[in-house]
Amino acid sequence: MNTVGVRALVRSAPVACQPVHHPLDHVAWSSLTGPHAALATGTGRARRYRAELSPFAALAPERDERGWDDLRAAVAAGETVVVFGDTPLTGALPAGWEMAGEGAGVQMTASDAVHGTPDPEAVALGAADVPEMLALVARTKPGPFTARTRELGTYLGLRRDGRLVAMAGERMHPAGWTEISAVCTDPELRGQGLAARLVLAVAHGVRARGETPFLHVAVSNTSAIRLYGALGFTHRADMVFSAVRAV
Repeated sequence: MNTVGVRALVRSAPVACQPVHHPLDHVAWSSLTGPHAALATGTGRARRYRAELSPFAALAPERDERGWDDLRAAVAAGETVVVFGDTPLTGALPAGWEMAGEGAGVQMTASDAVHGTPDPEAVALGAADVPEMLALVARTKPGPFTARTRELGTYLGLRRDGRLVAMAGERMHPAGWTEISAVCTDPELRGQGLAARLVLAVAHGVRARGETPFLHVAVSNTSAIRLYGALGFTHRADMVFSAVRAV
């Protein structure tokens, strides 16, 4: 066959295509193998945040038993990690794992209209603020938060009479995206718009880096969903948050 014939054969040969995933389709995996890789442990087809930072873990997009085996190697017996997905894992866990809890949520992304707004009263929270941050989390229960979770990104707070009464910050970080998380307000001061101010302030910092804000919220938290919708966040996907324990 001459050169022209070979080229024609190559052009006409079928090409095996790999599936193209949006970074937020497998959000924890995108973060742990991307911008947050230095904060991750695990190998092969599984990653997790270092335990002192966050309980979130991820399997490779082509989720299979090898991924679960790799994750089990990175999780101590009796330890619980949280896996994001689009289907429940109850009744579908392989050997070596048991279900610790599961809940439905939604993933919301900021529309192009959400540019964020800096807040002159918002202060950056650092190591010295951790005791107050943990106390606020204990009162409001916004989701998993440890003494070192603030190391995942920027956290901002609002104070009243010197006391931390509201905060919000950055958590997972797929390339081009940053999750807004730990949005919470002291129960005594809810209804004053503090959470909205902080979400927009954190979003402003995210946009300044050329990235897009997104967030996760439990389906049952209808007031938060309404708030984020009013701020310009739109529903992208339904999510399932599965807490799984290594046995």
